[in-house]
Amino acid sequence: MIDKILENYYDQDFLIADGFNDAVIGVEINSMCLIYSVSKCLEILGEHMSNEDAIEYFEYNISNAYVGEQTPIWCYDNF
Repeated sequence: MIDKILENYYDQDFLIADGFNDAVIGVEINSMCLIYSVSKCLEILGEHMSNEDAIEYFEYNISNAYVGEQTPIWCYDNF
């Protein structure tokens, strides 16, 4: 998905979360922010740690980080 987005919006600069390219599910057009699937992010983190540790790490280090206007959008799709 990220390759398609970068190809279609070649003139835009996106803030890309390192290691989570497979978790990109779209782009928010008004803010030009990438949208990431939280469940996919947790799967990626779960390859290297327990599910509980993955959730804690994600919430503390990733989803709560503000890195400017292009901070990614985290879609909580794990219901």
